[in-house]
Amino acid sequence: MSNEDETPQPSETPQPSGTPENRLRKELPEEVPAAARADSEERKHDADTGPTLTGRQRLVKGVWPPRVTRAQLIVAVLLFGLGFGLAVQVASNSDSGSALRGARQEDLVRILDELDNRTQRLEDEKQGLEDQRTELENSSNQAEEARKQTVEKEKQLGILAGTVAAQGPGITLTINDTKGTVKADMLLDAIQELRAAGAEAIQVNGVRVVASTYLTDSGSGVKVDGNKITQPYRFKVIGKPQDLEPALNIPGGVVQTLEKEQATVTVDRSTKIVVDALRPAKRPDYARSSSQ
Repeated sequence: MSNEDETPQPSETPQPSGTPENRLRKELPEEVPAAARADSEERKHDADTGPTLTGRQRLVKGVWPPRVTRAQLIVAVLLFGLGFGLAVQVASNSDSGSALRGARQEDLVRILDELDNRTQRLEDEKQGLEDQRTELENSSNQAEEARKQTVEKEKQLGILAGTVAAQGPGITLTINDTKGTVKADMLLDAIQELRAAGAEAIQVNGVRVVASTYLTDSGSGVKVDGNKITQPYRFKVIGKPQDLEPALNIPGGVVQTLEKEQATVTVDRSTKIVVDALRPAKRPDYARSSSQ
């Protein structure tokens, strides 16, 4: 018999079914594969988050339904109206062009004649309006010129009436009457002679001489329009000196007559004589303008 046969075999000791080793194996959880656990968690996540969307689905979801503001809506309406108007205009022009292209030669000639006539009428109206404008401008200028002439004429009438002062070239006539022989009629003759020679304004010793002026004797002097003046009698006369002085010195004239009465007479020319004595404007009692 060999040694292997002689090796004692351990005896199998039977273990009861209620041993501690069997009890521990039953209490441990069953082993689950890792792939199965990951698949379970993914299904749970899908159940919580819902189905997964594709890129196109996400794009559609972001665009629709559209979120339109009030300003965007107004801009859209305006753009639509503008586009519609342009479309109508283009269609109208197309229709007009088509109509003209399809018209007969006689119709085209008639249309051109009507356009020429209308253009001529407009040119005539334009010319008429320009003529009216020119007339109004001329009328305005004429009115301004008439106003200036009226003002100037008023000044001239005021000078003649003695209501405004005057200045200009003229002479100064001085009469010294130491004997007291000069009378009112001699001074009146001097005034008349000066007026006839072209005197435009006369002043005697501070009294303005006008058309209604009268002179009277008053003792040792003379009254001019009721105002007494005494010698020396000084006349300030505005006019052309070359005409005024010779008118006084003619033979048998004013100067010789006064010198016969032993009065001394001097005549001095001047480029500026000031006549500043004024008379109040007096309204005539009976005379009225014939234009009223």
